[in-house]
Amino acid sequence: MPKPLRDPPVPPVQTNEIKAPRTQGRRAFSPAEKLRIVRAADACVHGKLGALLRSEGVYHTQIREWRTQLTSSIQSGLSARKPGPAPKLDARDAKIVLLDKQVVALKKELAIVVGLVELQKKVQALFTTMQPNAQ
Repeated sequence: MPKPLRDPPVPPVQTNEIKAPRTQGRRAFSPAEKLRIVRAADACVHGKLGALLRSEGVYHTQIREWRTQLTSSIQSGLSARKPGPAPKLDARDAKIVLLDKQVVALKKELAIVVGLVELQKKVQALFTTMQPNAQ
């Protein structure tokens, strides 16, 4: 009895999937933008602040933070800071630490060289005392 015929494999169906676009991440506001938005929020009459926040795409907490930054230090307070803890050493301090380590290493090397010179002097003195007088 013959074997039944196999159907050829079905090719995979291609679908036109629509992938979501990559998000841009957090929106970064320049100090000038922050100042403009804070001034516009201060100028809003009662009930219009929500419309301003929606149109600018910010939250009321951001406005509050920017106001405190603005009062603490005028224009520099609104500038962006890097996230995370502050670096423990800046470039100048790191160089000072490196130079201090080099000084310690050179002092150790100097102590060894001074010890070797003293040893050579002692050996020379020992050899001169051991030689018979050639007079």
